[in-house]
Amino acid sequence: MSAIFATNDEVTASAKITNIHIVRPSGWGELKETLTAAHQNFAHAQQFSAAAGQKLYLPGVDGDIESVLYGAGDVEKDTLGAMRAGGLSSSLPAGYYRFEGLPSDWNSVLAGVGWGIGAYKFENYLTSETEFPTLLIEDAKRLSETRSIVEATHLCRDLINTPASDMGPIALQQAAIDLAREYGAETTVTIGEDLLKNNFPMIHAVGRAAHEEPRLVEFEWGDPSHPRLALIGKGITFDTGGVNIKSAAGARIMKKDMGGAAHALALAKMIMANDLPIRLHCLVAIAENAVSAGAYRPGDILKSRAGLTVEIDNTDAEGRLVLGDALTKAAEDGPVLMIDFATLTGAARVALGPTLPPFFCNREVPVSDVLEQSRRQHDPIWHMPLWQPYNSMLSSPIADMKNAGGGFAGSVTAALFLERFVKGRPWMHFDVYGWCPTAYPGHPKGGDMFALRGLYHWLKAGGLNGDFSA
Repeated sequence: MSAIFATNDEVTASAKITNIHIVRPSGWGELKETLTAAHQNFAHAQQFSAAAGQKLYLPGVDGDIESVLYGAGDVEKDTLGAMRAGGLSSSLPAGYYRFEGLPSDWNSVLAGVGWGIGAYKFENYLTSETEFPTLLIEDAKRLSETRSIVEATHLCRDLINTPASDMGPIALQQAAIDLAREYGAETTVTIGEDLLKNNFPMIHAVGRAAHEEPRLVEFEWGDPSHPRLALIGKGITFDTGGVNIKSAAGARIMKKDMGGAAHALALAKMIMANDLPIRLHCLVAIAENAVSAGAYRPGDILKSRAGLTVEIDNTDAEGRLVLGDALTKAAEDGPVLMIDFATLTGAARVALGPTLPPFFCNREVPVSDVLEQSRRQHDPIWHMPLWQPYNSMLSSPIADMKNAGGGFAGSVTAALFLERFVKGRPWMHFDVYGWCPTAYPGHPKGGDMFALRGLYHWLKAGGLNGDFSA
């Protein structure tokens, strides 16, 4: 991370520092007047107009880069805002840079975050290593928080991008334990047959066919007198679909089906790194949904920790099963709020696409504040309804419910399924894709993190101290 950011004190006096001017078309004329005649002519010849993402290197007399012009585009069409700075860190040559000018509506701290999350490439299996440019940050106090957010984003992406051969249940458990140890959190792990002994039957059923046993990893951190927050993550390290096996295309990127766990761990890292006044309880339900003689089947009826029985309509709707047991456990400890993350439904992608995650909440009061923080951080989410009439789609004649609701409103019925396990406690559910299919500034193709920056700032602003009564 030191290669991405530096303070003025960390740079030698002789180091070459290149200025970056980020400008909108409306401000390009004024900025152009501050340039030398040669640079004005050069920009004109290159047809620089400050269009969104347009980049121009202004050369010095020695032919080296003297400064950089970068277009922010028209404000009316700018959905990325300061996060567009990620398009610079992913493309500039190595060296030291600083923002000399930003659009007046850009937040400089957010531009730093954009720069940091853009400076990412998954290279664990490559023989080469990318050397990213370094941004100078004058405000050293804010740099610590920026680094923590960027590090959490990179952690989330690394966990998702790692293939299932190296990110199975044991490895994902270790990643959670390593994070907990880094911040002195207390860890509990329940594995294999102990899941049955300790009443986590649905987690066990989903993962019992795999060669690495299913498990629930929990850790607790922070002052017990602070508001208690439970973060719950779906950790299906690979999803074959079970007996209802996926197609080749559907299985291709199912290494990402533990993306909910990666999100829970990443948000936990932000909270702990910045010492927020929160009593944190993180639960990661881990299993591989495999096919073997021991696999659970369509038509089976599973017991749950909550005492409810579930008829299996589709073994490819497994994430909600492991989450059900984990949510029940989290609710038993009396949190002020529970938040779960899961790569749960294709229906959410059909409704909102890959980069706009839906979120559900069983309380109305916090919704507007969470949405506002997501807007400020250019970290978009979309509020979806817990439409109670659709509970009928989960009805079963031989069990308390089915695990799938059919072809309509799949993301809603999945959320309604989960709601039955929260014991009426305040709860939010984020159905994230965990994957960026097409690169854009700050977001390279591959595993990606969504919704967490807005959530972190909502928590930082005292979100847990709000009214959850209605």
